[in-house]
Amino acid sequence: MTPTLLMTTFALAIASFMNVLDATIVNVSLSHMAGDFGVTSSQATWFITSYAVSEAILLPLVGWLTTRFGLVKQFVWSTLLFTLASAMCGIAPNFNILLIGRVLQGVVGASMIPLSQTLMMQAYPEDKKNIGLGIWSMTVMMAPVVGPMLGGFITDTLSWRWCFYINLPIGIVSSALVYYIYKKNGYVNKVSKQKVDIFGLICLIIGIGALQIMLDKGHELDWFANNEIKLLTLIAFVFIIILIIWEYYQKNPVVDIKLFFNRNFAIGSLTMTVAFSILSITVVVLPLWLQNFMGYSAARSGAATATAGLVMMLLTPIIATKIGKIDPRYMAISAFLVWFLASFTVSKYSVDTTMSYVARSRLWMGLGMALFFLPLNSIAMSEINNKDMANASGLFNFMRNLGQSIGASISTSYWSNRMSLHHEELVASISSNNINYLEYSSKIPMPERTILAIIDSQITQQAAAMGITDIMQITGICILILIPLVLLAKRPTKIVTSSH
Repeated sequence: MTPTLLMTTFALAIASFMNVLDATIVNVSLSHMAGDFGVTSSQATWFITSYAVSEAILLPLVGWLTTRFGLVKQFVWSTLLFTLASAMCGIAPNFNILLIGRVLQGVVGASMIPLSQTLMMQAYPEDKKNIGLGIWSMTVMMAPVVGPMLGGFITDTLSWRWCFYINLPIGIVSSALVYYIYKKNGYVNKVSKQKVDIFGLICLIIGIGALQIMLDKGHELDWFANNEIKLLTLIAFVFIIILIIWEYYQKNPVVDIKLFFNRNFAIGSLTMTVAFSILSITVVVLPLWLQNFMGYSAARSGAATATAGLVMMLLTPIIATKIGKIDPRYMAISAFLVWFLASFTVSKYSVDTTMSYVARSRLWMGLGMALFFLPLNSIAMSEINNKDMANASGLFNFMRNLGQSIGASISTSYWSNRMSLHHEELVASISSNNINYLEYSSKIPMPERTILAIIDSQITQQAAAMGITDIMQITGICILILIPLVLLAKRPTKIVTSSH
Protein backbone atom coordinates (compact mmCIF):
# COMPACT_ATOMS: atom_id res chain seq x y z
CA MET A 1 0.00 0.00 0.00
CA THR A 2 1.53 3.30 -1.12
CA PRO A 3 1.74 6.32 1.25
CA THR A 4 -0.87 8.14 -0.86
CA LEU A 5 -3.29 5.22 -0.74
CA LEU A 6 -2.69 4.84 2.99
CA MET A 7 -3.49 8.53 3.61
CA THR A 8 -6.57 8.35 1.38
CA THR A 9 -7.84 5.27 3.21
CA PHE A 10 -7.26 6.91 6.58
CA ALA A 11 -8.98 10.17 5.59
CA LEU A 12 -12.07 8.48 4.16
CA ALA A 13 -12.32 5.91 6.96
CA ILE A 14 -12.26 8.47 9.78
CA ALA A 15 -14.82 10.64 7.96
CA SER A 16 -17.29 7.78 7.51
CA PHE A 17 -16.71 6.62 11.08
CA MET A 18 -17.32 10.15 12.41
CA ASN A 19 -20.53 10.50 10.41
CA VAL A 20 -22.11 7.21 11.48
CA LEU A 21 -20.84 7.58 15.05
CA ASP A 22 -22.53 10.97 15.38
CA ALA A 23 -25.96 9.41 14.81
CA THR A 24 -25.71 7.37 18.03
CA ILE A 25 -23.00 8.82 20.27
CA VAL A 26 -25.20 11.57 21.73
CA ASN A 27 -28.40 9.53 22.12
CA VAL A 28 -27.35 8.37 25.58
CA SER A 29 -26.91 12.03 26.59
CA LEU A 30 -30.47 13.19 25.92
CA SER A 31 -31.36 13.45 29.61
CA HIS A 32 -28.27 15.59 30.26
CA MET A 33 -29.16 17.91 27.35
CA ALA A 34 -32.76 18.20 28.52
CA GLY A 35 -31.55 19.13 32.00
CA ASP A 36 -29.06 21.72 30.75
CA PHE A 37 -31.58 23.47 28.51
CA GLY A 38 -34.63 23.03 30.73
CA VAL A 39 -36.71 21.11 28.18
CA THR A 40 -38.88 18.03 28.62
CA SER A 41 -37.81 14.54 27.56
CA SER A 42 -40.39 14.71 24.77
CA GLN A 43 -38.89 17.94 23.43
CA ALA A 44 -35.39 16.50 23.72
CA THR A 45 -36.25 13.66 21.31
CA TRP A 46 -36.55 16.25 18.54
CA PHE A 47 -32.77 16.32 18.71
CA ILE A 48 -32.78 12.80 17.23
CA THR A 49 -35.75 13.38 14.93
CA SER A 50 -34.36 16.56 13.35
CA TYR A 51 -31.15 14.79 12.34
CA ALA A 52 -32.93 11.70 11.04
CA VAL A 53 -35.43 13.70 8.96
CA SER A 54 -32.87 15.99 7.33
CA GLU A 55 -30.53 13.10 6.52
CA ALA A 56 -33.37 10.94 5.15
CA ILE A 57 -34.46 13.72 2.78
CA LEU A 58 -30.96 14.37 1.42
CA LEU A 59 -29.77 10.76 0.99
CA PRO A 60 -31.82 10.04 -2.16
CA LEU A 61 -30.43 13.28 -3.66
CA VAL A 62 -26.77 12.23 -3.40
CA GLY A 63 -26.55 11.07 -7.02
CA TRP A 64 -28.07 14.27 -8.38
CA LEU A 65 -25.85 16.45 -6.16
CA THR A 66 -22.74 14.55 -7.25
CA THR A 67 -23.58 15.07 -10.91
CA ARG A 68 -24.12 18.78 -10.32
CA PHE A 69 -21.15 19.61 -8.06
CA GLY A 70 -18.59 16.84 -8.54
CA LEU A 71 -17.57 13.91 -6.35
CA VAL A 72 -14.50 15.22 -4.50
CA LYS A 73 -15.76 18.80 -4.16
CA GLN A 74 -19.04 17.61 -2.68
CA PHE A 75 -17.32 15.25 -0.22
CA VAL A 76 -14.82 17.87 1.00
CA TRP A 77 -17.46 20.55 1.49
CA SER A 78 -19.86 18.08 3.13
CA THR A 79 -17.18 17.04 5.62
CA LEU A 80 -16.15 20.62 6.40
CA LEU A 81 -19.73 21.80 6.86
CA PHE A 82 -20.54 18.74 8.99
CA THR A 83 -17.59 19.67 11.21
CA LEU A 84 -18.80 23.28 11.41
CA ALA A 85 -22.31 22.10 12.33
CA SER A 86 -20.79 19.89 15.05
CA ALA A 87 -19.04 22.93 16.52
CA MET A 88 -22.36 24.79 16.40
CA CYS A 89 -24.03 21.99 18.38
CA GLY A 90 -21.19 21.93 20.90
CA ILE A 91 -21.35 25.65 21.71
CA ALA A 92 -25.15 25.94 21.40
CA PRO A 93 -26.40 28.39 24.08
CA ASN A 94 -29.98 27.12 23.87
CA PHE A 95 -31.98 24.17 22.58
CA ASN A 96 -33.19 25.93 19.41
CA ILE A 97 -29.62 26.58 18.25
CA LEU A 98 -28.78 22.95 19.04
CA LEU A 99 -31.66 21.77 16.83
CA ILE A 100 -30.56 24.04 13.97
CA GLY A 101 -27.05 22.63 14.21
CA ARG A 102 -28.42 19.10 14.24
CA VAL A 103 -30.52 19.74 11.12
CA LEU A 104 -27.44 21.13 9.35
CA GLN A 105 -25.50 18.01 10.35
CA GLY A 106 -28.12 15.83 8.70
CA VAL A 107 -28.34 17.97 5.55
CA VAL A 108 -24.61 18.25 4.83
CA GLY A 109 -23.62 14.88 6.29
CA ALA A 110 -26.01 12.78 4.20
CA SER A 111 -23.54 12.68 1.30
CA MET A 112 -20.55 11.59 3.35
CA ILE A 113 -21.25 7.85 3.64
CA PRO A 114 -22.12 7.05 0.00
CA LEU A 115 -19.37 9.35 -1.32
CA SER A 116 -16.72 8.00 1.05
CA GLN A 117 -17.56 4.52 -0.23
CA THR A 118 -17.29 5.63 -3.85
CA LEU A 119 -13.99 7.46 -3.30
CA MET A 120 -12.56 4.55 -1.32
CA MET A 121 -13.26 2.16 -4.16
CA GLN A 122 -11.88 4.49 -6.81
CA ALA A 123 -8.65 4.82 -4.84
CA TYR A 124 -7.86 1.08 -4.93
CA PRO A 125 -6.65 -0.90 -7.96
CA GLU A 126 -9.03 -3.51 -9.36
CA ASP A 127 -7.41 -6.46 -7.57
CA LYS A 128 -7.40 -4.67 -4.20
CA LYS A 129 -10.86 -3.14 -4.16
CA ASN A 130 -12.12 -5.72 -1.71
CA ILE A 131 -9.62 -4.41 0.85
CA GLY A 132 -10.99 -0.89 0.50
CA LEU A 133 -14.55 -2.20 0.71
CA GLY A 134 -13.67 -4.13 3.87
CA ILE A 135 -12.12 -1.11 5.59
CA TRP A 136 -15.06 1.13 4.69
CA SER A 137 -17.62 -1.46 5.83
CA MET A 138 -15.76 -2.01 9.09
CA THR A 139 -15.99 1.69 10.00
CA VAL A 140 -19.68 1.91 9.07
CA MET A 141 -20.65 -1.22 11.01
CA MET A 142 -18.56 -0.50 14.10
CA ALA A 143 -19.63 3.08 14.68
CA PRO A 144 -23.25 2.39 15.79
CA VAL A 145 -22.01 -0.20 18.28
CA VAL A 146 -19.19 1.95 19.67
CA GLY A 147 -21.33 5.12 19.74
CA PRO A 148 -23.42 4.51 22.89
CA MET A 149 -20.39 3.27 24.86
CA LEU A 150 -18.19 6.20 23.82
CA GLY A 151 -21.04 8.67 24.31
CA GLY A 152 -21.73 7.36 27.79
CA PHE A 153 -18.06 7.55 28.75
CA ILE A 154 -17.62 11.11 27.42
CA THR A 155 -20.84 12.31 29.08
CA ASP A 156 -19.93 10.72 32.42
CA THR A 157 -16.34 12.03 32.46
CA LEU A 158 -16.55 15.35 30.58
CA SER A 159 -19.79 16.74 29.14
CA TRP A 160 -22.26 15.92 26.37
CA ARG A 161 -20.80 18.87 24.44
CA TRP A 162 -17.58 16.92 23.94
CA CYS A 163 -19.54 14.37 21.90
CA PHE A 164 -19.55 17.12 19.25
CA TYR A 165 -16.13 18.62 19.92
CA ILE A 166 -14.38 15.34 19.11
CA ASN A 167 -15.60 15.75 15.52
CA LEU A 168 -13.56 18.91 14.96
CA PRO A 169 -10.05 17.43 14.53
CA ILE A 170 -11.43 14.42 12.64
CA GLY A 171 -13.38 16.52 10.14
CA ILE A 172 -10.59 19.02 9.57
CA VAL A 173 -7.93 16.33 9.05
CA SER A 174 -10.15 14.25 6.75
CA SER A 175 -11.26 17.09 4.47
CA ALA A 176 -7.74 18.57 4.31
CA LEU A 177 -6.17 15.23 3.38
CA VAL A 178 -8.76 14.41 0.71
CA TYR A 179 -8.45 17.89 -0.83
CA TYR A 180 -4.64 17.75 -0.81
CA ILE A 181 -4.37 14.22 -2.21
CA TYR A 182 -6.83 14.68 -5.06
CA LYS A 183 -5.56 18.14 -5.98
CA LYS A 184 -1.98 16.84 -6.01
CA ASN A 185 -3.00 13.99 -8.32
CA GLY A 186 -4.75 16.40 -10.69
CA TYR A 187 -8.25 15.10 -10.09
CA VAL A 188 -10.88 16.94 -12.13
CA ASN A 189 -14.45 17.11 -10.84
CA LYS A 190 -16.90 15.98 -13.50
CA VAL A 191 -20.00 18.14 -13.33
CA SER A 192 -23.17 18.45 -15.36
CA LYS A 193 -25.52 21.42 -14.97
CA GLN A 194 -28.78 19.48 -15.05
CA LYS A 195 -32.15 21.16 -14.72
CA VAL A 196 -33.55 21.00 -11.19
CA ASP A 197 -36.70 18.88 -10.85
CA ILE A 198 -38.48 21.28 -8.49
CA PHE A 199 -41.74 19.33 -8.24
CA GLY A 200 -39.95 16.06 -7.53
CA LEU A 201 -37.80 17.76 -4.92
CA ILE A 202 -40.87 19.17 -3.14
CA CYS A 203 -42.58 15.75 -3.13
CA LEU A 204 -39.40 14.18 -1.76
CA ILE A 205 -39.05 16.69 1.07
CA ILE A 206 -42.70 16.44 2.14
CA GLY A 207 -43.08 12.66 1.68
CA ILE A 208 -39.82 11.50 3.25
CA GLY A 209 -39.99 14.19 5.94
CA ALA A 210 -43.49 13.12 7.00
CA LEU A 211 -42.48 9.44 6.96
CA GLN A 212 -39.42 10.02 9.14
CA ILE A 213 -41.29 12.18 11.67
CA MET A 214 -44.05 9.56 11.84
CA LEU A 215 -41.50 6.82 12.58
CA ASP A 216 -39.61 8.88 15.16
CA LYS A 217 -42.69 10.14 17.02
CA GLY A 218 -44.96 7.09 16.66
CA HIS A 219 -44.17 5.46 20.01
CA GLU A 220 -44.29 8.74 21.92
CA LEU A 221 -47.71 9.66 20.46
CA ASP A 222 -49.20 6.15 20.73
CA TRP A 223 -49.06 5.44 17.01
CA PHE A 224 -52.38 5.35 15.13
CA ALA A 225 -54.42 6.22 18.19
CA ASN A 226 -53.10 9.73 17.59
CA ASN A 227 -54.48 11.96 14.80
CA GLU A 228 -51.08 13.55 14.12
CA ILE A 229 -49.57 10.15 13.30
CA LYS A 230 -52.54 9.31 11.06
CA LEU A 231 -52.12 12.60 9.19
CA LEU A 232 -48.35 12.16 8.81
CA THR A 233 -48.88 8.62 7.48
CA LEU A 234 -51.41 9.86 4.92
CA ILE A 235 -49.14 12.71 3.81
CA ALA A 236 -46.15 10.37 3.50
CA PHE A 237 -48.12 7.79 1.51
CA VAL A 238 -49.64 10.31 -0.92
CA PHE A 239 -46.47 12.27 -1.63
CA ILE A 240 -44.20 9.22 -1.94
CA ILE A 241 -46.63 7.65 -4.45
CA ILE A 242 -46.71 10.93 -6.41
CA LEU A 243 -42.90 11.08 -6.23
CA ILE A 244 -42.50 7.56 -7.63
CA ILE A 245 -44.90 8.17 -10.52
CA TRP A 246 -43.45 11.61 -11.33
CA GLU A 247 -39.79 10.55 -11.18
CA TYR A 248 -40.43 7.55 -13.41
CA TYR A 249 -41.22 9.84 -16.35
CA GLN A 250 -38.51 12.46 -15.73
CA LYS A 251 -35.44 12.71 -17.95
CA ASN A 252 -33.28 14.10 -15.11
CA PRO A 253 -34.97 12.88 -11.90
CA VAL A 254 -33.78 13.88 -8.45
CA VAL A 255 -34.32 10.23 -7.47
CA ASP A 256 -33.73 7.53 -10.08
CA ILE A 257 -36.66 5.21 -9.30
CA LYS A 258 -35.80 2.97 -12.26
CA LEU A 259 -32.83 1.57 -10.34
CA PHE A 260 -35.32 -0.58 -8.42
CA PHE A 261 -36.21 -2.35 -11.68
CA ASN A 262 -32.80 -3.99 -11.39
CA ARG A 263 -33.53 -7.28 -9.63
CA ASN A 264 -30.34 -7.51 -7.58
CA PHE A 265 -30.47 -3.87 -6.49
CA ALA A 266 -34.10 -4.21 -5.42
CA ILE A 267 -33.50 -7.48 -3.53
CA GLY A 268 -30.27 -6.26 -1.93
CA SER A 269 -31.84 -2.97 -0.84
CA LEU A 270 -35.02 -4.58 0.52
CA THR A 271 -33.06 -7.25 2.39
CA MET A 272 -30.75 -4.63 3.87
CA THR A 273 -33.75 -2.56 4.98
CA VAL A 274 -35.34 -5.48 6.84
CA ALA A 275 -32.02 -6.71 8.26
CA PHE A 276 -31.11 -3.28 9.62
CA SER A 277 -34.61 -2.86 11.01
CA ILE A 278 -34.19 -6.10 12.96
CA LEU A 279 -30.65 -5.15 13.98
CA SER A 280 -31.81 -1.75 15.19
CA ILE A 281 -34.48 -3.31 17.41
CA THR A 282 -31.88 -5.31 19.34
CA VAL A 283 -29.37 -2.45 19.46
CA VAL A 284 -31.96 -0.06 20.94
CA VAL A 285 -33.70 -2.18 23.58
CA LEU A 286 -30.75 -4.06 25.09
CA PRO A 287 -28.91 -0.96 26.43
CA LEU A 288 -32.24 0.42 27.67
CA TRP A 289 -32.86 -2.77 29.64
CA LEU A 290 -29.34 -2.83 31.07
CA GLN A 291 -29.52 0.81 32.18
CA ASN A 292 -33.14 1.04 33.36
CA PHE A 293 -33.62 -2.38 34.95
CA MET A 294 -30.17 -3.86 35.61
CA GLY A 295 -28.53 -0.76 37.09
CA TYR A 296 -25.79 -0.39 34.47
CA SER A 297 -24.28 3.01 33.71
CA ALA A 298 -24.26 4.15 30.08
CA ALA A 299 -20.56 3.35 29.80
CA ARG A 300 -20.93 -0.12 31.40
CA SER A 301 -23.88 -1.09 29.19
CA GLY A 302 -21.88 0.05 26.18
CA ALA A 303 -18.93 -2.08 27.27
CA ALA A 304 -21.19 -5.12 27.74
CA THR A 305 -22.54 -4.84 24.20
CA ALA A 306 -19.28 -3.76 22.53
CA THR A 307 -18.22 -7.34 21.76
CA ALA A 308 -20.45 -7.18 18.67
CA GLY A 309 -18.38 -4.27 17.36
CA LEU A 310 -15.13 -6.04 18.19
CA VAL A 311 -16.15 -9.12 16.19
CA MET A 312 -17.18 -6.95 13.24
CA MET A 313 -13.88 -5.08 13.35
CA LEU A 314 -11.90 -8.33 13.21
CA LEU A 315 -14.02 -10.20 10.67
CA THR A 316 -15.06 -7.56 8.13
CA PRO A 317 -11.63 -7.23 6.43
CA ILE A 318 -11.42 -11.03 6.20
CA ILE A 319 -14.92 -11.31 4.74
CA ALA A 320 -14.05 -8.61 2.19
CA THR A 321 -11.26 -10.78 0.78
CA LYS A 322 -13.71 -13.66 0.29
CA ILE A 323 -16.42 -11.70 -1.54
CA GLY A 324 -14.98 -12.47 -4.97
CA LYS A 325 -14.42 -16.15 -4.15
CA ILE A 326 -17.61 -17.18 -2.33
CA ASP A 327 -21.15 -16.57 -3.54
CA PRO A 328 -22.29 -13.56 -1.44
CA ARG A 329 -25.83 -14.97 -1.35
CA TYR A 330 -24.59 -17.95 0.67
CA MET A 331 -22.53 -15.68 2.93
CA ALA A 332 -25.66 -13.64 3.70
CA ILE A 333 -27.67 -16.81 4.34
CA SER A 334 -24.94 -18.03 6.72
CA ALA A 335 -25.20 -14.72 8.57
CA PHE A 336 -28.95 -15.07 8.98
CA LEU A 337 -28.61 -18.67 10.23
CA VAL A 338 -25.97 -17.64 12.80
CA TRP A 339 -28.23 -14.79 13.91
CA PHE A 340 -31.19 -17.17 14.24
CA LEU A 341 -29.23 -19.72 16.28
CA ALA A 342 -27.76 -17.02 18.54
CA SER A 343 -31.25 -15.66 19.20
CA PHE A 344 -32.36 -18.96 20.72
CA THR A 345 -29.16 -20.24 22.36
CA VAL A 346 -27.25 -17.33 23.92
CA SER A 347 -29.92 -14.63 24.23
CA LYS A 348 -32.06 -15.87 27.11
CA TYR A 349 -31.94 -13.01 29.57
CA SER A 350 -33.14 -12.84 33.18
CA VAL A 351 -32.72 -10.64 36.26
CA ASP A 352 -29.66 -12.77 37.13
CA THR A 353 -27.95 -12.26 33.77
CA THR A 354 -24.30 -11.30 34.19
CA MET A 355 -22.29 -8.80 32.19
CA SER A 356 -20.14 -11.60 30.76
CA TYR A 357 -23.27 -13.41 29.49
CA VAL A 358 -24.44 -10.24 27.73
CA ALA A 359 -20.98 -9.84 26.19
CA ARG A 360 -20.98 -13.45 24.93
CA SER A 361 -24.47 -13.14 23.45
CA ARG A 362 -23.55 -9.95 21.59
CA LEU A 363 -20.37 -11.60 20.33
CA TRP A 364 -22.42 -14.20 18.46
CA MET A 365 -24.81 -11.54 17.22
CA GLY A 366 -21.80 -9.57 15.99
CA LEU A 367 -20.70 -12.57 13.96
CA GLY A 368 -24.04 -12.58 12.17
CA MET A 369 -23.89 -8.83 11.59
CA ALA A 370 -20.39 -9.00 10.12
CA LEU A 371 -21.41 -11.70 7.66
CA PHE A 372 -24.40 -9.96 6.05
CA PHE A 373 -23.40 -6.32 5.43
CA LEU A 374 -20.76 -6.78 2.73
CA PRO A 375 -22.56 -9.59 0.84
CA LEU A 376 -25.80 -7.59 0.61
CA ASN A 377 -23.84 -4.55 -0.54
CA SER A 378 -22.21 -6.71 -3.20
CA ILE A 379 -25.53 -8.16 -4.37
CA ALA A 380 -27.23 -4.76 -4.57
CA MET A 381 -24.48 -3.06 -6.58
CA SER A 382 -23.52 -6.02 -8.79
CA GLU A 383 -25.36 -4.83 -11.91
CA ILE A 384 -25.16 -1.05 -11.45
CA ASN A 385 -23.11 0.75 -14.10
CA ASN A 386 -20.56 3.44 -13.34
CA LYS A 387 -22.72 6.47 -14.17
CA ASP A 388 -25.53 5.30 -11.85
CA MET A 389 -23.30 4.31 -8.93
CA ALA A 390 -23.62 7.53 -6.91
CA ASN A 391 -27.41 7.42 -7.33
CA ALA A 392 -27.52 3.75 -6.34
CA SER A 393 -25.23 4.26 -3.35
CA GLY A 394 -27.40 7.11 -2.06
CA LEU A 395 -30.61 5.10 -2.44
CA PHE A 396 -29.04 1.99 -0.90
CA ASN A 397 -27.90 3.96 2.15
CA PHE A 398 -31.31 5.61 2.35
CA MET A 399 -32.95 2.17 2.51
CA ARG A 400 -30.48 1.14 5.21
CA ASN A 401 -31.28 4.24 7.25
CA LEU A 402 -35.01 3.68 6.71
CA GLY A 403 -34.63 0.20 8.16
CA GLN A 404 -32.83 1.61 11.19
CA SER A 405 -35.60 4.16 11.73
CA ILE A 406 -38.35 1.54 11.46
CA GLY A 407 -36.58 -0.78 13.90
CA ALA A 408 -35.87 1.97 16.42
CA SER A 409 -39.45 3.26 16.24
CA ILE A 410 -41.17 -0.06 16.89
CA SER A 411 -38.62 -1.50 19.34
CA THR A 412 -39.70 0.30 22.51
CA SER A 413 -43.40 -0.06 21.67
CA TYR A 414 -43.10 -3.80 21.17
CA TRP A 415 -40.94 -4.21 24.27
CA SER A 416 -43.50 -2.28 26.35
CA ASN A 417 -46.29 -4.52 25.05
CA ARG A 418 -44.38 -7.71 25.87
CA MET A 419 -43.50 -6.36 29.32
CA SER A 420 -47.16 -5.59 30.04
CA LEU A 421 -48.21 -9.07 28.91
CA HIS A 422 -45.65 -10.84 31.11
CA HIS A 423 -46.40 -8.52 34.02
CA GLU A 424 -50.09 -9.46 33.88
CA GLU A 425 -49.27 -13.16 33.67
CA LEU A 426 -46.91 -13.00 36.66
CA VAL A 427 -49.30 -10.91 38.75
CA ALA A 428 -52.11 -13.38 38.03
CA SER A 429 -50.09 -16.12 39.70
CA ILE A 430 -49.93 -14.20 42.99
CA SER A 431 -52.72 -14.19 45.57
CA SER A 432 -53.05 -13.92 49.31
CA ASN A 433 -53.58 -17.69 49.41
CA ASN A 434 -50.44 -18.51 47.44
CA ILE A 435 -48.08 -20.58 49.64
CA ASN A 436 -44.95 -18.92 48.25
CA TYR A 437 -46.42 -15.47 48.86
CA LEU A 438 -47.39 -16.33 52.44
CA GLU A 439 -43.93 -17.73 53.15
CA TYR A 440 -42.21 -14.70 51.58
CA SER A 441 -44.38 -12.11 53.37
CA SER A 442 -43.98 -13.80 56.74
CA LYS A 443 -40.22 -13.22 56.59
CA ILE A 444 -40.54 -9.46 55.97
CA PRO A 445 -41.66 -7.33 58.94
CA MET A 446 -43.39 -4.71 56.80
CA PRO A 447 -46.97 -3.63 56.03
CA GLU A 448 -48.65 -5.70 53.33
CA ARG A 449 -48.84 -2.68 50.99
CA THR A 450 -45.05 -2.26 51.17
CA ILE A 451 -44.52 -5.96 50.55
CA LEU A 452 -46.79 -5.84 47.50
CA ALA A 453 -44.87 -2.83 46.16
CA ILE A 454 -41.59 -4.73 46.51
CA ILE A 455 -43.06 -7.76 44.76
CA ASP A 456 -44.46 -5.59 41.97
CA SER A 457 -41.02 -4.06 41.43
CA GLN A 458 -39.47 -7.53 41.18
CA ILE A 459 -42.21 -8.65 38.79
CA THR A 460 -41.58 -5.59 36.60
CA GLN A 461 -37.87 -6.41 36.44
CA GLN A 462 -38.62 -10.02 35.53
CA ALA A 463 -41.19 -8.96 32.92
CA ALA A 464 -38.64 -6.60 31.34
CA ALA A 465 -36.08 -9.41 31.05
CA MET A 466 -38.69 -11.78 29.59
CA GLY A 467 -39.65 -9.07 27.10
CA ILE A 468 -36.03 -8.73 25.97
CA THR A 469 -35.78 -12.49 25.46
CA ASP A 470 -39.01 -12.41 23.43
CA ILE A 471 -37.58 -9.69 21.20
CA MET A 472 -34.36 -11.61 20.57
CA GLN A 473 -36.25 -14.77 19.64
CA ILE A 474 -38.86 -13.07 17.47
CA THR A 475 -36.22 -11.11 15.57
CA GLY A 476 -34.35 -14.38 15.11
CA ILE A 477 -37.43 -15.92 13.48
CA CYS A 478 -38.00 -12.83 11.33
CA ILE A 479 -34.44 -12.95 10.00
CA LEU A 480 -35.13 -16.39 8.50
CA ILE A 481 -37.71 -14.80 6.18
CA LEU A 482 -34.83 -13.07 4.38
CA ILE A 483 -33.22 -16.34 3.26
CA PRO A 484 -35.63 -17.10 0.38
CA LEU A 485 -35.52 -13.41 -0.58
CA VAL A 486 -31.73 -13.52 -0.95
CA LEU A 487 -31.97 -16.68 -3.06
CA LEU A 488 -34.09 -14.76 -5.60
CA ALA A 489 -31.06 -12.62 -6.45
CA LYS A 490 -28.70 -13.56 -9.25
CA ARG A 491 -25.16 -14.48 -8.27
CA PRO A 492 -22.90 -11.43 -8.77
CA THR A 493 -20.35 -12.04 -11.50
CA LYS A 494 -17.86 -9.41 -10.29
CA ILE A 495 -16.44 -7.91 -7.12
CA VAL A 496 -18.85 -5.11 -6.51
CA THR A 497 -17.82 -1.67 -5.34
CA SER A 498 -19.10 1.81 -5.70
CA SER A 499 -16.70 2.63 -8.50
CA HIS A 500 -17.96 0.11 -11.03
